[in-house]
Amino acid sequence: MSEFTHFDDQGQAHMVDVGEKSETRRIARAAGIIRMQPATLALLLAGGNKKGDVLGVARIAAIQASKRTAELIPLCHPLPLTRVAVEFKVDREKALVECEATTETVGRTGVEMEALTAVSVGLLTIYDMCKAVEKGMRIENVRLLEKQGGKSGHWAAA
Repeated sequence: MSEFTHFDDQGQAHMVDVGEKSETRRIARAAGIIRMQPATLALLLAGGNKKGDVLGVARIAAIQASKRTAELIPLCHPLPLTRVAVEFKVDREKALVECEATTETVGRTGVEMEALTAVSVGLLTIYDMCKAVEKGMRIENVRLLEKQGGKSGHWAAA
């Protein structure tokens, strides 16, 4: 098992030195879901939210959040993202919305945290916009699906 990289030899937290790493194209995909009552989902899909287009606003929030990851996660490097894509899939039978985010850069460190942040904030935005109707919604299973690039190469969730 590898060691944690965000601690120095004295156990102090630090930002990982990526100065010697090569710049490569890096891609990450992450996903998560928000579960709600069928009536809440129906209202969301009908556009009956006083705050506007829920999924449209959540998409913009997710993209914006990915660009601000280094401000939110203390030891993340600020990255020049070259692409952020956010998709929502609605499952009416299970009364849930899945959010999937893909982030890309050409750089010295990966974009996993940017993809995970995008998904988290996208789902939180859905919660915020629908909480007046239902407070018991559940955000679940936020996870990394895949990463590409860098020294460790390609990784995909099983």
